[in-house]
Amino acid sequence: MTGYLRLGVNIDHVATIRNARGGLHPDPLRAAHQAAAAGADGITAHLREDRRHISDHDIERLTQEIDLPLNLEMAATPEMLEIALRHCPHAACIVPEKREEVTTEGGLDAVGNMAILRPFVAKLRDAGIRVSLFIDPDVDQIEAAKQLGAPVVELHTGAYCEAVIENADGASAKSELHRIRQAAAVASDLGLECHAGHGLTFDSVAPVAAISEIAELNIGHFLIGEAIFTGLESAICRMRQLMNEARAAGQDQTSTSAEAIGQ
Repeated sequence: MTGYLRLGVNIDHVATIRNARGGLHPDPLRAAHQAAAAGADGITAHLREDRRHISDHDIERLTQEIDLPLNLEMAATPEMLEIALRHCPHAACIVPEKREEVTTEGGLDAVGNMAILRPFVAKLRDAGIRVSLFIDPDVDQIEAAKQLGAPVVELHTGAYCEAVIENADGASAKSELHRIRQAAAVASDLGLECHAGHGLTFDSVAPVAAISEIAELNIGHFLIGEAIFTGLESAICRMRQLMNEARAAGQDQTSTSAEAIGQ
C-alpha cells in the first residue's frame, strides 16, 4: 500500500496533433516540461510500430532532456527491445499492439505469451529498466506477471471508464471497479507494484485513485484533449487535485474502519 499516488502524463497525442500536419509543432518535449511544472511525477510515451504519434527522435529527446522518469510503452518486438536497451528509460511498460487499432483495446495476454515475454522481461530488468506489464484486472494475468519476473503491473481501466460513460444503472461501473480493486489487492499480496490507466477522466478517476494498493496512474488522451479548452497545466493540476482528494478520503475511511475494529 502507498500513501502518495503518482501521476504519469502520457504525451502521445501531442505528437498526434503535430503529425497531422507535419513539422515541429506542437512539441511533445514542451508538453513534458509543462507536465513537470504542473505536478506530474513521470512522463509516458508509446513508441508504436507504425510511429503514428511518438517518434524515435521524440524518445531520444525525452530521455536526454527531461528530469522526470520516462515510462516507455512498447510492444514485445525485437525492434522495440533494441530501442529500449539503447535509451534505457526509467521504465518500460509492455503493451499489446495491433496495427489496425485506434488505441490499445485491452490488456496484454501474459498467460498465453509467457514464452515470448520471459526473455523481454529478463533483458529489460538486466539493463536496470523497471518493467511493467499492461494487463486486464484479472488474477491469472497478475500471477503470470509475477512468474515472468515483472515487478510492476498496470491494470487496464478501459472497461471501467466505458461503463462510467454509459452510466445506464451504475451496476456495470461498480462491477468493473470491483475487479480493479480485487486485482490491485492480489498484486499487492504478491509483492508487485500496481499501476492503473487507460481512459481515466475527471469523472472516473476518483474511485480508482482511492484504491490504496495502486501506486501510480497513467493518463494521457483526456488531459491532452482537455488542454485544448483549459491549457495543459490547468488540466494536469485539476487531475492531480482530484487524485489527492480521493486518496486522502480513502485513507480517512481506512483509518475510521481500523479504529472501529479496535474499539
